[in-house]
Amino acid sequence: MQHVKIPQDRIGVLIGSGGETMREIESAAEVRLDIDSENGSVAVDAVGDPVRGLKGPEIVRAIGRGFAPEDALTLLDDELMMLDIVDIAAASRNSNDMKRKKGRLIGEDGRTRELMEELSGASVVIYGSTLAAIGTPEEVDVVRSAAEMLLDGAPHGAVYSFLEDKHNELKHQGMQYHRYPGSGTEEQV
Repeated sequence: MQHVKIPQDRIGVLIGSGGETMREIESAAEVRLDIDSENGSVAVDAVGDPVRGLKGPEIVRAIGRGFAPEDALTLLDDELMMLDIVDIAAASRNSNDMKRKKGRLIGEDGRTRELMEELSGASVVIYGSTLAAIGTPEEVDVVRSAAEMLLDGAPHGAVYSFLEDKHNELKHQGMQYHRYPGSGTEEQV
């Protein structure tokens, strides 16, 4: 059994209308959730497949960090899917600095966050004092690097270029060269 603490205002999202979301998570991740709505503590107990059960606390943590339940459940899509959390407060000197850095991560009309999501392939949410990403290890690594660049004060243009380069790298990573028998040449697939 694992305990996960989530913000008070995310308890309702975790439970869902009439407990629907909670039951969906319990069924999909093969866990039992014991939610203490007084202090935001959630006990997650694996009741089925232990490998799926390991994702239960991550799903609860993702919802606590601002993800919609359906996005959090994508952690079950593939065993490589993971949640990564960047602590904006840890990179800030005070509350004003944190607001400024959070603003840099969100961008004008949310454009920077959207670009991080589009170009990395990961789902990205900025909530409270954290930026969270759900995706494959490569995708969340790209988001973390871009977020750290912005938190360190890099110009947005440089971060966008970095994201585009990584997007192209990830896109071409799947392409490999194959030698077809009898042709004697290599063709890109």
